[in-house]
Amino acid sequence: MLTLASKLKRDDGGKAGRASGASDSAHRISIRDRLLTKEVAELETNLPSTCKASFPDEDKLHHFQLAVSPDEGYYQSGRFQFEVDVPEAYNMVPPKVRCLTRIWHPNITENGEICLSLLREHSIDGTGWAPTRTLKDLLNFDDPLNIDAAEHHLRDKEDFRNKVQDYIKHYAR
Repeated sequence: MLTLASKLKRDDGGKAGRASGASDSAHRISIRDRLLTKEVAELETNLPSTCKASFPDEDKLHHFQLAVSPDEGYYQSGRFQFEVDVPEAYNMVPPKVRCLTRIWHPNITENGEICLSLLREHSIDGTGWAPTRTLKDLLNFDDPLNIDAAEHHLRDKEDFRNKVQDYIKHYAR
């Protein structure tokens, strides 16, 4: 992360020193990357101790993973990996988030799709993505998608807990 932040500072400082005829296209930094430099630092500051962000390539803040290891509730003792891709059109469009760990959860399908109203580009109730939102807004996961898991939870909480623990044992260690 510091690599991109340093690059942004270096590029901003270097603009004054370049000849006026030099091409800026090779040195342009996208709005997304400028926003992410600030937002990633803010996200990491606000992450609870049960979450950790990692960046496979420190020069690409727009692609990172978030590991979540709950210390309470049904998912306690599991370790769940999420992938976050921030599109070039950010902050006008939401980030794409996918769960990489198989999980039994009402808001996440078994193949990793996540139902979170915040990730919707358009929503009738006004809870979808808006340019005023930031990455830290993604820390709220309350929205049903996996109907079977949601009904299972409503029908038999103890059996639901057992199934979650079985998934953790097989997929989230």
